[in-house]
Amino acid sequence: MAGQTLPVIALVAMAVCATVAEAAAAKVPAMYVFGDSTADVGNNNYLPGAAVPRANFPHNGIDFPTSRPTGRFSNGYNGVDFLALNMGFRRSPPPYLAVANKTSNPLFRGLQGVNFASAGSGILDSTGQSIIPMSKQVEQFAIVQRNISSRISKQAADSVLSRSLFLISTGGNDIFAFFSRNSTPSAAEMQQFVSNLVSLYTNHVKDLYVLGARKFAVIDVPPIGCCPYPRSMHPLGACIDVLNELARGLNKGVKDAMHGLSVSFGGLKYSIGSSHAVVQSIMKHPQRLGFKEVTTACCGSGKFNGKSGCTPNATLCNNRHDYLFWDLLHPTHATSKLAAAAIYNGTLRFAAPVNFRQLVDDHY
Repeated sequence: MAGQTLPVIALVAMAVCATVAEAAAAKVPAMYVFGDSTADVGNNNYLPGAAVPRANFPHNGIDFPTSRPTGRFSNGYNGVDFLALNMGFRRSPPPYLAVANKTSNPLFRGLQGVNFASAGSGILDSTGQSIIPMSKQVEQFAIVQRNISSRISKQAADSVLSRSLFLISTGGNDIFAFFSRNSTPSAAEMQQFVSNLVSLYTNHVKDLYVLGARKFAVIDVPPIGCCPYPRSMHPLGACIDVLNELARGLNKGVKDAMHGLSVSFGGLKYSIGSSHAVVQSIMKHPQRLGFKEVTTACCGSGKFNGKSGCTPNATLCNNRHDYLFWDLLHPTHATSKLAAAAIYNGTLRFAAPVNFRQLVDDHY
């Protein structure tokens, strides 16, 4: 028991200290963010169509500065914002679609970075509707890279990008899409699906490497079968094991693939931050980590508040900091803060083969 307590206490201490880095100067030139709703800070606000997943309405953003919904699937900041804070930035870089036409913006000179993440997207082009898949996000970065190179020379751009951080947080939506087509897959079907996902994930990383990326900060997939939405579908309200098994399989595949890439591609460095380990810790020791509710969402409706999203008419909890989940699928501001602290400063349990701080500081 004592052996399990230490990492938990360390987690609490890191969360308390997480804002100390706020005043520090940025530790990398820029941060480029790719992924899904775990990382989206408003790109989907700019996409047309009713099918687009959005969070640009209350009660989202109720704890964001000025209490405004920004497109983040959170009551406040998301994990990317807190990781950016740890690196000395104010919060996540702006969404690509908010600045794409503002070519005079300093971020196109590589001084800030860009967030390309799109809620509902995945590793596969077929995942999600009317959103920006990972392949398209990489293409958008290529436009930014060309823009930077044309302004400060190719050599200077290569230098800036090689020291910048490339954060990827994706994969959960691919698993949900697969499960919606086949809720009782065989072991062979699961293996084939995961292998295909890992292969495509690897290709996205290679494409970014060719464009100048060298430091990769990967966020793995949490135990998504325990989110309020899957629980609401289970007759006993339990976690859906198939979803968790697929998440573990993808995480292991990506871990092995990133190690392989670091051996084969000169200068490629990486860390895998385990949101999976953080969420597991919170579910196992909620009180010790400051949480009281780890099954029901703070905002939503129906069983576990997991039947629909956080809309203006949804039920909203009062004690938001007590909740692991903000809505049917996403963490609260409090959860994201703790996760970022653990991944940035934590032990090998929460980030490996080094933590994000060591990756950023080149202690590798």
